[in-house]
Amino acid sequence: MEKTVPKYYDPNKGLIYEADSCTPLRDAWLNQDLELTTLGRGTYPGKMLKDEELSGVKSIGYWDIKKLQNWGLEWHTNEGIEICLLESGTLGFQIKGSDYQLTTNNITITRPWISHRHGVPLANLSKLHWLILDVNVRHPHQKWQWPDWIILNPKDLEELTLYLRQNEHPVWKANAEFRNCFIQIGNVIKQSQTKPYDSKLKILINQLMVILLEIFKAESAELDQSLTESKRSVELFLNSVEDKLEEEWTVVKMAEDCRLGVTRFTHYCKEITNCSPMEYLNRLRLRKASKILVKNKKIPIIDVAFICGFSSNQYFNYAFKKHFKLSPNKYRKANQQTESFLNEYA
Repeated sequence: MEKTVPKYYDPNKGLIYEADSCTPLRDAWLNQDLELTTLGRGTYPGKMLKDEELSGVKSIGYWDIKKLQNWGLEWHTNEGIEICLLESGTLGFQIKGSDYQLTTNNITITRPWISHRHGVPLANLSKLHWLILDVNVRHPHQKWQWPDWIILNPKDLEELTLYLRQNEHPVWKANAEFRNCFIQIGNVIKQSQTKPYDSKLKILINQLMVILLEIFKAESAELDQSLTESKRSVELFLNSVEDKLEEEWTVVKMAEDCRLGVTRFTHYCKEITNCSPMEYLNRLRLRKASKILVKNKKIPIIDVAFICGFSSNQYFNYAFKKHFKLSPNKYRKANQQTESFLNEYA
């Protein structure tokens, strides 16, 4: 199922971001194909939290799947740090470049900028708990701002933040305390229709964070300061921009998307790609155009230009010929002849 997600501009964070709509999960829940016990905000499914309740929590709860499903969550990012626990069953989990098969008591941790999937290719029989907590960041270099009801002492909170910022290992093993804490959270949410839950959940989430810190210490989690530097934010942007070539990018807009000044953004872009931001963007657009011209022979060249983000057909023709030494039309014909020759003698 194709993921359809709304886009938001956040005036405090100064960027446009996509909020996960959890559409396949929501549809399965509405079809009564699983139990979904959650509290949430915005596009996240479940009982809606009031403004004064659990500030910063975007979604908290669990699914309990006891019948075969025909869906899996699509690639997405979240509006906060996501911490999950697989209480029972198995579940496929992916982040870019890595596949995992989660088993009982596995924890997954993903930051707001990490694209990931649960349920690969389909959601298995499983019980999965999660917490998505917004700490007011969308990029690695930004300073975390915890909700004021997170009351770990300053030293512990600083240490926990350091582990969460400077270690992006996605899969961990829960101890009995962590598992039981998430189960208690689920029980409180299940009774939320008839019993108060705000104070209880705040206490349990604080307890969860203390136990998570203990797990990091016990595992001697390695720290990497480069994961919190501005250059890391630029690298992530450059890795993702190929999926958004149709947008009307300018250097200013790119820098704003990374929450950096133009000078610093341009410096890191040149350091990473050996190109200026617009040069790199055009290289990506031209590469995409060259693939479409060969693979989709019926698409008119003017449509290829607009699909790849060029503002005019004239500029597209100029840039393409300058880069490939052939016009788009001649490039398409030349590659068609090569492809026909290879097919004939294959």
